[in-house]
Amino acid sequence: MTSTVPVVLLHGQPGDRSAWDGVRRYLPSSVRALAWDRPGYGDNTAPGGTLEDNAAWLLDRLDREGVRDAVLVGHSYGGGVALAAAAMAPERVRGLVSVAGIGPGCVNTWDEVMAAPVAGPMLNIAMWQMMPWLARQDRKHRPNAEVTAWRSLADIRYEHGAVWRTVLLEQRELLTSLDDWIERLGAPAMPALILADPTDRVVPISTARALHDRFPRSRLELVEGGGHLLPQRIPEVIAAKIGEFVDSVG
Repeated sequence: MTSTVPVVLLHGQPGDRSAWDGVRRYLPSSVRALAWDRPGYGDNTAPGGTLEDNAAWLLDRLDREGVRDAVLVGHSYGGGVALAAAAMAPERVRGLVSVAGIGPGCVNTWDEVMAAPVAGPMLNIAMWQMMPWLARQDRKHRPNAEVTAWRSLADIRYEHGAVWRTVLLEQRELLTSLDDWIERLGAPAMPALILADPTDRVVPISTARALHDRFPRSRLELVEGGGHLLPQRIPEVIAAKIGEFVDSVG
């Protein structure tokens, strides 16, 4: 039997829906999990877009799937998409789960460099045209090595357009639009679960605490062993947390 509350799994940047494969294997059968490639990634034919573009795409996809409301689960940048969708159409969001998700105070110096007018395009082109290929070569020669941020790049797919353009646009959104969407949220009434690893070097633990403060009906849970790649490195733990949260809001 499927849950009356569908769960939408939003991947991070860069990436695609396969980032959730491990979590989906461990989710209880009562959960109806939906994972799609965001604009600019995988087999999604839409070009990479802003947080608003991503949120509008998500709401349109829910309409086409016949889903009235859902629990949104966002990892990393996908957490920002979930926040924007919650601000845009709160009545469509039954609950929100942030898994090492972006939020207040997450921008660092590297993000600023990656979004810069001249250095940003150059760095993004160099990184995202070469690094996925290099990661695949590494995995080929060391198939049993631990999953790391570097090795996760081997699975990046982008069938329509250059992924570096999408990453550059999203990096600039971190600097120009994320705070505005967080302000639009106000004090949302929806329940939320904030999952974070204190050792995460991409999104600081202070961001998770700030999100917890932003959502009056939220619960902050610190997990270990995943760093920033919680869905890939400890999928069974993340699946169990999502399942418990869905039961609580369903």
